[in-house]
Amino acid sequence: MITQPQPGEYAPFYSGYVNAAITAGNIIQTLTRLKDSTYELFTSIIDEQKGNYAYAPGKWTIKQLLNHMIDAERIFAFRLLCFMRGDSTALPGFDENAYVEQSDVSNRTLQSIAAEFKAVREANIFLFKSIKDHHLSLMGVANGQPVSVRALLFIMAGHEMHHINIIKERYL
Repeated sequence: MITQPQPGEYAPFYSGYVNAAITAGNIIQTLTRLKDSTYELFTSIIDEQKGNYAYAPGKWTIKQLLNHMIDAERIFAFRLLCFMRGDSTALPGFDENAYVEQSDVSNRTLQSIAAEFKAVREANIFLFKSIKDHHLSLMGVANGQPVSVRALLFIMAGHEMHHINIIKERYL
């Protein structure tokens, strides 16, 4: 069982994500369960026009938010892979708003973006299941902050949980 990360294993900014994921139980099972529940949530939105809905001016649409979740998943997984493999190269941060601006989802269906999310997570689960105990405490630097392989798992789950709560509270 993967134990929870300690505060020195991640930047304080991520504490909300980590704490949310800690309460969910086994982190690999949580990420697997979230894959299915997140996919089901987005594919249950039948009206494609709803995917273009933003709850306020300047806020992302549902499709943009889901695409952001995919981008973040890929970036967190890349960081995890680098640190697992002993790569000590400091990795850059990313400007989530710039990424959303550059990712044109207007011609995509919500269903196709949901399928992409599920495929990305399924691929990452194979990576997560290959993590050995000695990998968990390996550290690297991302966005100028230290982070461990273990913490990245919890950050990924907590980030997803955070955005799902926003979708349920403000969009649906």
